[in-house]
Amino acid sequence: MSETRIERDSMGELQVPAQALYGAQTQRAVDNFPVSGKPMPVQFIRALLLAKAAAAKTNVALEQISAGQGDAIVKAVEQLLGEDFIQHFPVDVFQTGSGTSSNMNANEVIATLASRVLGEPINPNDHVNCGQSSNDIIPTSVHVSAALALHEQLLPALGHLVEVIDAKAVEVHQYIKTGRTHLMDAMPVRMSQVLGGWAAQIRAARAHLEATLPALQALAQGGTAVGTGINAHPQFAAGFARELSSLTLIEFTPGQNLFALIGSQDTAVALSGQLKTTAVALMKIANDLRWMNSGPLAGLGEIELQGLQPGSSIMPGKVNPVIPEAAAMVAAQVIGNDATIAVAGQSGNFELNVMLPVIARNLLESIELMANVSRLLADKAIATFKVNEAKLKQALSRNPILVTALNPIIGYLKAAEIAKTAYQQERPIIDVALEHTDLSRDQLETLLDPEKLTAGGI
Repeated sequence: MSETRIERDSMGELQVPAQALYGAQTQRAVDNFPVSGKPMPVQFIRALLLAKAAAAKTNVALEQISAGQGDAIVKAVEQLLGEDFIQHFPVDVFQTGSGTSSNMNANEVIATLASRVLGEPINPNDHVNCGQSSNDIIPTSVHVSAALALHEQLLPALGHLVEVIDAKAVEVHQYIKTGRTHLMDAMPVRMSQVLGGWAAQIRAARAHLEATLPALQALAQGGTAVGTGINAHPQFAAGFARELSSLTLIEFTPGQNLFALIGSQDTAVALSGQLKTTAVALMKIANDLRWMNSGPLAGLGEIELQGLQPGSSIMPGKVNPVIPEAAAMVAAQVIGNDATIAVAGQSGNFELNVMLPVIARNLLESIELMANVSRLLADKAIATFKVNEAKLKQALSRNPILVTALNPIIGYLKAAEIAKTAYQQERPIIDVALEHTDLSRDQLETLLDPEKLTAGGI
């Protein structure tokens, strides 16, 4: 059996692997773009396939293709979604900036399978791509894939992270630790207050992501080549949005201005900015955990993270904060992805943005990475860390900054003098204050009680 077959397109003939479902245009892209060896993300191809099914259903309803053709296209999509479909989509991420190669890849694969279902030829352009252009179906698939990934992956993961932080805050409420500003000793805080700050950061990040969904769920579909809708039925955009909403159980709508949605990627840039904000929050939490866990002897040693694996190939017994480190690296990657998306978003030249594939790739990677690491951070770091109460009390008892509570009584300068003496002599602040003020030990114990100091006020 021959290992290749001859396929034809508008540019002529070329050889295609004999068993490949795709045709000539896909093969040209495979030959032309041996760049990264990485195909478009699975989530993006899934969204593109769902869009093709929605388009087929809409075109049947609008009598643009026959019911048999539409049904065959939908069945082909269902078959692909039910198997390991990515093997049929080899086009590199770094391809033509409109994503035309990925669009034709999908059109050719679906046409091959649909032709087998119907028993007669289904054309990739005339039937599968009916009423569409790469210039609207690819921006649409960027939005759809990102919306699905948010709904299915990142938003639930962030919700889980908040729940775990909240539960841990209740568990550690009794513990009081030395607060730190500039990495230097500051007034005391409850452990629950620290975690409450983390939870608030993640809640805010989640809310900001949710706020992007209405714009993300507004689609470019129906604009075809340049936004005018040439070759698409006037009712195609509305019908497509209804069909896609039914397939995904997410409410998609036609965009108010298709020229903007095809010529720019402002919504993707905005979403990426919120993903970066979320990454910054995760980085903050990860680094707090690393600092609090540092030691166990020469560091802060306030908490002990769950030991998950040996930390050194040469130092026996060393255990590192591997989950917070992974979270920090994810955050760094997401911040880098955002920079790429910002540059790509500027490539909306006249009527079309021409960096769509890399925008899709980076958006989806950022969403997936943060969804995965958020659950790890919740379950393998925050939920399981232990508090070193003895270390907390030791640091608090010698913290000269507690003298801040005496400012209203003895004044800032006198308090500063006491603090410096306590530092120099390495003595508890209450003993030094007893020597340098007229306050009794009972009064000082009341005024300098760390538990009361965490409540604020005078």
